[in-house]
Amino acid sequence: MQQLISPESLADLLRTDPPVLLDVRWSLTGPPGVQAYQEGHLPGAVFVDLDTQLAAEPGAGGRHPLPEPARLREVLRAAGVRANHPVVAYDGADGSVAARAWWLLRWAGHEQVAVLDGGYAAWTALGLPVTTDLPDPEPGDVAVVPGGMPVLDAEQAAALAERGVLLDARAPQRYRGEVEPVDPRAGHVPGALNAPFSGHLGPDGRWLAPAELAARFREIGVRDGQPVGAYCGSGVTASSVVLALELAGLGPASLYAGSWSHWCTDPSRPVATG
Repeated sequence: MQQLISPESLADLLRTDPPVLLDVRWSLTGPPGVQAYQEGHLPGAVFVDLDTQLAAEPGAGGRHPLPEPARLREVLRAAGVRANHPVVAYDGADGSVAARAWWLLRWAGHEQVAVLDGGYAAWTALGLPVTTDLPDPEPGDVAVVPGGMPVLDAEQAAALAERGVLLDARAPQRYRGEVEPVDPRAGHVPGALNAPFSGHLGPDGRWLAPAELAARFREIGVRDGQPVGAYCGSGVTASSVVLALELAGLGPASLYAGSWSHWCTDPSRPVATG
């Protein structure tokens, strides 16, 4: 299965061989994504909450630590995810949150997963069907075997910034340390390069073509064969950088899952600004 699927292709699939649909709409500033889901969602889609189901409790590991494998297995099975059966995740628009679900499934060993290009916004813009009906999926049997995607801890992220490329997916002003609306310290991991996740999209709200993504990353400083990793505020939008690098043929990239929300809590870790 391709990592990115268009609304048109997904609509065809739903008529022939429906994948499991995960609605993961979420916003840092609210309201809760489940409210949007209740107001309308793709037919058959199951809502999965980023904060409570696709992450562990916030704490020393950051604001969205990786969930325990047993908990993730429980969540995915309740949503109907089955071994060797396709899954499509979607969010409100840009794929930055859906990429977290994509990454977690890949990390858990489930290869057949894609992100809906343009998300719910693109789906509804085409007049494709939505519903308020709540599905009752048959429980799945997916196994969760961590290790399918590479993960960095803080020390490994610091080393990668020196010997390879570490990409910071946050907005430029947060990367530079001019503002920090969420975490206790402002700035970035020394040596990291800024690659805002918003740059993955074209003017139409769809993801850029692979060649365009590759050109963008090369302009930032990524080179073929060079080890590369990504982080963001809490390990969510950085997942979309990992996805974009894979689409561009420059992966696999590692994810610093704790991201800035983990890095900045230790006063012994250096912080760069500018």
